[in-house]
Amino acid sequence: MTAQGPGTSPGAGPGTGAAEDAVPLLPRTVVLVGLMGAGKSAIGRRLATRLHLPFRDADTEIEAAAGCTIAEIFARDGEPVFRSVERRIITRLVKDEPVHILATGGGAFMDPETRAAIRQHGVSVWLRAELDVLVARTARRTHRPILNQGDPRTILGRLMEQRYPVYAEADLTVVSDERPPDVTVELVIDALEARFGVQLPHRQPQGQAQGQGQRGARPGKPDAPKTDTAKTDTP
Repeated sequence: MTAQGPGTSPGAGPGTGAAEDAVPLLPRTVVLVGLMGAGKSAIGRRLATRLHLPFRDADTEIEAAAGCTIAEIFARDGEPVFRSVERRIITRLVKDEPVHILATGGGAFMDPETRAAIRQHGVSVWLRAELDVLVARTARRTHRPILNQGDPRTILGRLMEQRYPVYAEADLTVVSDERPPDVTVELVIDALEARFGVQLPHRQPQGQAQGQGQRGARPGKPDAPKTDTAKTDTP
């Protein structure tokens, strides 16, 4: 099955030789869901680069639209108002924007209407991480206010109990563990290929000559992980 999609290929640029009317590699926006520490931003950026698609962060889009930070929205208007804004922004992104990779806040997929919009217009990928992995990753930074309200392991464990049954409704599930991010990206690409019946760019093993076929290329020695800009996850 060949992926069909509107508009130009977002990754096409000068010198690529791609036709201006080339369709995206995927027919739908890929929406990454999961708890804080699951790797949505880190994996999303790498996946977008690999697939020559734009990367969007729902929290960043919300702050741009509101003209203030998410913490300020919560403090001033409360969570119901924030979820309403979040729902509207995510629905617009998956419904009206060209195909892209979208990372969402940890609570976004918990909202039934947001979940329905993602299901109708996008393809959801749950980055599933175990508790030890989440604790280790979130301990590296101190910009997650929700984890400053008590013992991080206890808080994350409670969130897992509440949210994992809902995250399990995602279209695809990919394990996010201690392996390098590029390995997880390969797993996401495999899952998307199987979902849509398309061939997507895989990472070429080191030493493989450029110009050889991309299909079937498996990860060689992973690149050194890049440092991603810290951001405050929404609860």
